[in-house]
Amino acid sequence: MSQDKPIRVLVAGLGNMGRSHALAYHNNPSFEIVGLVNRSTPKLEPELQGYKIHPDFTTALAELKPDLCSINTYSDSHADFAVAAFEAGCDVFVEKPLATTVADAERVVAAAKKAGRKLVIGYILRHHPSWTRLIEEARKLGPPYVFRMNLNQQSSGPTWATHKSLMRTTSPIVDCGVHYVDVMCQITDARAVEVRGMGLRLSDEIAADMYNYGQLQVLFEDGSVGWYEAGWGPMISETAFFVKDVMSPKGAVSIVMDPNAKSDDIDTHTKTSVIRLHTAETGPDGKFIRPDQDMTMTGEPGHQELCDLEQAFVLRAIREDLDLDRHMADAVASLRICLAADESVRTGQPIRL
Repeated sequence: MSQDKPIRVLVAGLGNMGRSHALAYHNNPSFEIVGLVNRSTPKLEPELQGYKIHPDFTTALAELKPDLCSINTYSDSHADFAVAAFEAGCDVFVEKPLATTVADAERVVAAAKKAGRKLVIGYILRHHPSWTRLIEEARKLGPPYVFRMNLNQQSSGPTWATHKSLMRTTSPIVDCGVHYVDVMCQITDARAVEVRGMGLRLSDEIAADMYNYGQLQVLFEDGSVGWYEAGWGPMISETAFFVKDVMSPKGAVSIVMDPNAKSDDIDTHTKTSVIRLHTAETGPDGKFIRPDQDMTMTGEPGHQELCDLEQAFVLRAIREDLDLDRHMADAVASLRICLAADESVRTGQPIRL
């Protein structure tokens, strides 16, 4: 493909993330949207209203012959859509989680490698300068680590409706957990060896075999341990809904949230406000040698700007032929941990990896 010719992209799924990614393509002259795919006709931003919406992905793929497929549908369709796109000769961007089973995730990676095409998974925090800094500061402290992370969302109205739709196929600790488990894995760089999970169904509005509150615990080969907690719904507490905290023998690094932030504000999920670095070193008097250091993260990208950065990475991956083997392996690894936690919730047993 010519480096000057725009990459023709088919965008499947027009929920919150799909629309944001479509806007990123629309506003980047290196992409050309050839069509949108959605089973219904949603309310779209003015910039997107001129594109034709196709009801069926397979038909649109065959008719439009895009260079890139952007898959932002519900999780249970990710694997089949991605494999179909690779078989049609396309590169693929797919929202997280990559699939709903490890076997399907591995099937997608194998299809990408067989086709010799690029696969980028929507781990948006990897493109966020503040989260990159958090990981960098934590790695300086050195293992073993304690990871304390959560993202609880008190949702109502349309947001609760979206959460209920997501829970038809994916639990909260899998859907959001892959992001934060991926952060843990980037910091420790050690293999996860055991996962434990617990969960509770707090609403009659979801399936009897689904839970809208869950927590996972993960043990790593280097001795590091971590937990992640996620809950969705109108009954979820706003208290300490966003905890991102890493401890080690040498100190701790944490995200300090704006005290007025609300859990249903999507920009809250990525903006860090302040990164606080605490050093454990003490002097002869037993007191800390240096005060905590607050790093104010000014000029942070908002949600749409992050989606723009993520699709700019997709462009680089294609145009510069980036090696994505580690990117794909990491996506499967974090999904494996979260799905093991989901299995542990359902069986009541710890899962050895």
